[in-house]
Amino acid sequence: MTRFGGAEAGWPLGAALVFLVVGQRLRAVRLRKTLNEALHELRRPLQSLALMATGPVGAAGPRLPGTVHLALSALARIDAEINGGERRRPLGPVPGRALVEAAVGRWRSRASLAGAKIELRWRAGLPLLRGDRAELAQALDNLIVNAIEHGGPMITVDASTRRGRLHIAVADSGTANRPPSRRESPSEAIARLTGRRRHGHGLAVVRRVAAAHGGRFVFDRTERGALAVLELPLGAERHGRVA
Repeated sequence: MTRFGGAEAGWPLGAALVFLVVGQRLRAVRLRKTLNEALHELRRPLQSLALMATGPVGAAGPRLPGTVHLALSALARIDAEINGGERRRPLGPVPGRALVEAAVGRWRSRASLAGAKIELRWRAGLPLLRGDRAELAQALDNLIVNAIEHGGPMITVDASTRRGRLHIAVADSGTANRPPSRRESPSEAIARLTGRRRHGHGLAVVRRVAAAHGGRFVFDRTERGALAVLELPLGAERHGRVA
């Protein structure tokens, strides 16, 4: 009788566990379906932007603008994470100077809207890196945008080579130096309207990319500003140095 009673008592617990497992699986299926639908809808405007930016395809084929290319790369990573399979990572030689200059160029107008200015100081010659160009660009974008959104009005991107590495330091002049008009700038107004929240994902992306490329990332913030340092090993270095 005791064993029978124990079996009867065990049924509710077993049934509850079954319902819990089934419920979790159903939620996972719904989440995956929702994320795949969102990916599909995101690809549409990106494809449209790519077509508008590149125009008719010539003999050499279309060249996607940097921002659209980075967005498509991020979508590919999400797709691989949701649906499995290995994402193709185009590893190859990456011109270090072109990479950094392009990142600074992408965010000059965003900095201007926030009442900030970006200055590039290049003392690294013409280095070549080896890795995924899109991921390296995403890391630089996150460093620069972090300085624009959280830092002061003067942002410097200083690049040099040290002990076989490209050393990229992004520094800002601190929030104490922000002009009072900054709060009413178009950049800040848009941020308030969109309900921007801070999650710390940007610096996490930089750490992941640095580790994946055998590099190093260090970040420090004080009242006088922040300093973010990204170091990446050189694959090779072309001749010549540029001051």
